Amino acid sequence: MNDNIYQRIEDSTYFRELVAKRQRFAWILSIIMLVIYIGFILLIAFGPDWLGTPISPGSSVTRGIPLGMGIIIISFILTGVYVWRANSEFDRLNKAVLHEVQAS
Repeated sequence: MNDNIYQRIEDSTYFRELVAKRQRFAWILSIIMLVIYIGFILLIAFGPDWLGTPISPGSSVTRGIPLGMGIIIISFILTGVYVWRANSEFDRLNKAVLHEVQAS
């Protein structure tokens, strides 16, 4: 019985759309974050003097501190973007899959 349900889910066009969209979106967000992290590491490796420069004369806060905080904030924002899309579009597709499978 369960094998029949699983097969109907896999055959659902909504399910295939859901999987494709979710994978594509997750890859895009992962690549964005990877580029940001690698860029920061490369900046640490090849531009430590620039990162170590104070923001203003006499300040103990260097350029690297707000840049590092920005990376952390960007990761929270990207997580929020994923959650927002998951709660809207992906949940809608998930409900469509369930409705389609239960109807047949």
